[in-house]
Amino acid sequence: MAIQTVWSIDHACGHADERDLSSRPADKRASFARWLATQDCTDCWRASRERTTVPTQEWLAAKRAEEQQAAADWAAQYDMPPLEGSSRAVPWGERCRHALVVAAYTSLVVEGTWNDGDWALTEEKIRTVLRAGWWIDQREATGTDLPELLDAATVNDLGNENPFR
Repeated sequence: MAIQTVWSIDHACGHADERDLSSRPADKRASFARWLATQDCTDCWRASRERTTVPTQEWLAAKRAEEQQAAADWAAQYDMPPLEGSSRAVPWGERCRHALVVAAYTSLVVEGTWNDGDWALTEEKIRTVLRAGWWIDQREATGTDLPELLDAATVNDLGNENPFR
């Protein structure tokens, strides 16, 4: 006798449909069909995702705009040079640079043992790294790692006054 492959599912949302479960192992089809019955149908699930996603997207856009403004204000205040990269990478790189440098200053100077002279040297190195992608790559680094990361930056990451390089 053949194991059932097409199951009638009465979903939790009240809709019913036929599901072909032949891609599942025969001994797991019944339990999967029972689980499907506890879930909304695909159409209801998508509709609920669209309702919850729009406010999340709006919130995220507002959060990114706020972070971008904070990064721009900080860059202007501390005379940071503009970053180089694609139109999508530059704003992201600016936010990453801002977050990492603020974290580094807090951990090394405010909470650490560095003085303003130590920080001034690091700040000059920060100004030389102009590739937005480098800052994006360092987005998960801790503030205390910044001096070592700056020392490891390659020629490709550093700015150059020759635009034809």
